[in-house]
Amino acid sequence: MRRRSLVATASALMGTPIRPQRTAALEPMIDPSVSKPVDLLLVLAVDVSSSIDPEEAYLQRQGYLAALTDPEVLAHVRKGIHGAIGLAYAEWSGIEYQRLVLPWTRIASPSDAQAWADALKQAPLQSRRGTSIARGIDFARGILNVAPWSAARRIIDVSGDGVNNSTELVEEARDRAAAEGITINGIAIEGEEPRYGGVAPADRLEDYYRTTVIGGHDAFVVAAEDFRSFGAAIKRKLLREIA
Repeated sequence: MRRRSLVATASALMGTPIRPQRTAALEPMIDPSVSKPVDLLLVLAVDVSSSIDPEEAYLQRQGYLAALTDPEVLAHVRKGIHGAIGLAYAEWSGIEYQRLVLPWTRIASPSDAQAWADALKQAPLQSRRGTSIARGIDFARGILNVAPWSAARRIIDVSGDGVNNSTELVEEARDRAAAEGITINGIAIEGEEPRYGGVAPADRLEDYYRTTVIGGHDAFVVAAEDFRSFGAAIKRKLLREIA
């Protein structure tokens, strides 16, 4: 019954995808009057490929909501030199599908984080076929290049449950980002089932992310053993990135 309830809840959030540009509805989240630098620019680049079912997509979204409003995470944000981070949330799947779900938002207080979380709750969940980690990285790099604030650190946070299965090479996209001083960190969502694209059940997706996906200064990967443990894993990852 629990799974059926989660699937129904997640399915109700599904909707028509939007273009990856900013929209009038999302633009007010950016305060143009705030021009101070931030300590970190972070793009959350989230896998929504068809290997992730509605329940898993719902759990993944809930993990981000919980982590970004967690008091310990926000305490780390406030400890920075500027006491703020810049955050953007994007989703990707195959070569033809990447979208900016939430544009750049300045997070400096619990109220900032809660407003961001409320906006994410309202954003429709959308799934598409294919897994192009390479295109997801390039898309996130473009988002970083139009950030409204400067920061000493720029990070793309890639989460996913499978390997790249497009013709574009992840290593090339990773190297393009690293050449611009961008760090790519990863959160690999493990599972018992074989993942489309060639990862067998006995293999660790964490190892694939470590050798193929992550790159740049101090890059690292965190493993979530399944989608139910994703929230705890993303919190650990954010604490390390922000600190």
